[in-house]
Amino acid sequence: MKKICLFCLFLIAVSLTGEVLAQKKKPRIGIAGIQIENSVFMPNRQSIVGMPVRMPDYLSPDSVMGQSATWLPALIGRGGGRGPVTKESYDAFVEKSLEIIKANMPYDAFWFYNHGACSVEGVSDPEGEFMEKVRSLIGNDVLVTTTMDLHGNASWLVALNSDLITTYRKAPHDDARESHRRGVVHLLERLESGKGRPAYKAWVAVPVLLSGEWTSTRVEPAKSLYAMIPEVEAMPGVIDVGIWIGYVWGDDRRNQGVVMVYGDDKEQVEKGAKKLAQKFWDVRRQFSLEAPGYELDKCLDLAVASKKKPFFISDMGDNPGGGGSGEVTWTLARVLKRPEFQSPKGKTLLYCSIPGDELVESARKVGVGGQVEGYVGAMTDKEYEGPVKLSGTVVYVSPEEKSDEKSFYKRNIAIVKTGSVYVVVGTSSPTPNLEGSGIDPKKMDIVMVKQGYLVSRWYNMKADWVMALTRGGVDQDFKKLPYKNIVRPMFPLDPDMPDPELNVIFIPSALHLYGR
Repeated sequence: MKKICLFCLFLIAVSLTGEVLAQKKKPRIGIAGIQIENSVFMPNRQSIVGMPVRMPDYLSPDSVMGQSATWLPALIGRGGGRGPVTKESYDAFVEKSLEIIKANMPYDAFWFYNHGACSVEGVSDPEGEFMEKVRSLIGNDVLVTTTMDLHGNASWLVALNSDLITTYRKAPHDDARESHRRGVVHLLERLESGKGRPAYKAWVAVPVLLSGEWTSTRVEPAKSLYAMIPEVEAMPGVIDVGIWIGYVWGDDRRNQGVVMVYGDDKEQVEKGAKKLAQKFWDVRRQFSLEAPGYELDKCLDLAVASKKKPFFISDMGDNPGGGGSGEVTWTLARVLKRPEFQSPKGKTLLYCSIPGDELVESARKVGVGGQVEGYVGAMTDKEYEGPVKLSGTVVYVSPEEKSDEKSFYKRNIAIVKTGSVYVVVGTSSPTPNLEGSGIDPKKMDIVMVKQGYLVSRWYNMKADWVMALTRGGVDQDFKKLPYKNIVRPMFPLDPDMPDPELNVIFIPSALHLYGR
């Protein structure tokens, strides 16, 4: 009888536990951010556009992570052009985002989905100031995770307003999805365990300012530097580790290399941060371009003479993926003048890409096989070359798409052949969507892209590759850039600067700094 009673009590306890678990409230987690990388060294100005958050697949409604919380997305700030963002549009974006965030209150946690390299006229730290405004609204006791690009800026303000922070570990960013997911996993784990914010966040400024083209993790020394991250992450009491290369074409005090380590063991966190920062500084003189870099004419000479195909040339100076305008015509104008490409029987060259909506519309009117002529590029970024007159045969034009809420992402391109050059018109993307165009880059003799290091799509296709030192807003000659606000001395601008102290600074949580 006693055993039966005990069993009954066990069943009751299990039943009550199940009811408690079933009634357990899911944490409410907000999402917002700024995904813009834009050089300040160009005449363009752009508006920041608040776009609905595209929820990643790992947070789909039927996924475990998706069901583990109530997700409350606000807006992601994106750019429709290049160059610094206007203060007016930034203020409007912040105001609209705060309205949505306020309407969804309260929150248990928040996720800032940032890039980290947005430049706004009159604002020294756009992401940091946006995060601070959100914090002032949702409260400093809300647990915050921030995920970023390693070419962003882990500023003091960004670090202060983040309880957990993570960044990519690969350039090119093949681990983007993995890195953002890691930041969300850490957030959910700290919520579920009840541990909350980690006790320690170590921040170390490393006075090195280089581009991704000089710090690709596919080659040394960045390859070995970033390979140290798992070693530090495995240290007892360490949760996550990040090395930020920073954004070289910005001009604020936040533009520099940074190492951050956070966790619950102060000694291990400090030791790991110091180790990585010292290694970063020690290898500074070893960084170099991933592929051979030459002036444009030499790159073209090598490509024409090569028997390897496709032979890739990176048009680095106007890389929109690095913050360039994507509309500089300096390179295209010189390619079209080369005698090797004047004849239709010359070596084929695919050029990706140049904006020119009017020419696309003309191509749509005449159709495939028709002749078009019109100006492309340099709508606002005319510092290096004016608009180029492009005449040729339409070999492809994308179907007209209706404008809707997704029009920001729609495809509107034409491919025009002039001589033996195929020019992708209507976009600044170095990786345009060529689906259905009949153009196969693998069959081209030469492919020229507005890019620095090649993304995996191109890297895996190339037979050979050089990097052209071309003109544009993301020029690789850093010493000639007109910096006014970055902290000096800075390597490589000041190559003989003394060794820095590389002080490990423990950044308080926003709650502890403000006291409430």
